[in-house]
Amino acid sequence: MKRNENRYIIEAGVIAAIYCVLTIVLKPISYGAVQFRLSEAMTILPFYMSSAVPGLFLGCALANVFGGLGLVDIVFGSLTTFLAAYITSKMPNKYFAVLPPIILNALIVSIWVSKITNMPYIVTVGTIGFGEFVSAGIAGVILSSVFERVTNIYKR
Repeated sequence: MKRNENRYIIEAGVIAAIYCVLTIVLKPISYGAVQFRLSEAMTILPFYMSSAVPGLFLGCALANVFGGLGLVDIVFGSLTTFLAAYITSKMPNKYFAVLPPIILNALIVSIWVSKITNMPYIVTVGTIGFGEFVSAGIAGVILSSVFERVTNIYKR
């Protein structure tokens, strides 16, 4: 394997591990109709590094195994994260880069979470959307500023 391939795999693995551990350790606030996943701050990373796309997908899949919402959340929650991460990687700046996970998680994840928790869909969109806004939006922009300073990788 080439050095860059090794680096890509290692970065993806580290991102997956951090996402998974943060989500599971903070389980009481990470799952359900009202969720605040601090790990979602990491959804800004695909804007800077392509290895974050599979890393977030894998981390989300592993974390959702422990979430209690079943196979639908493991499969479709992870695919939603993958799609959001891919779109994030194509965004023109870090402020737009936080939008895909906020919008997609609020609209898509709410479909099954509302049914499983017996909450109205629109209420679930609001609660998941708010949690995503705080974690992916606000904490994500803060993380991006730290990431830029630590790595000297700056993107508009």
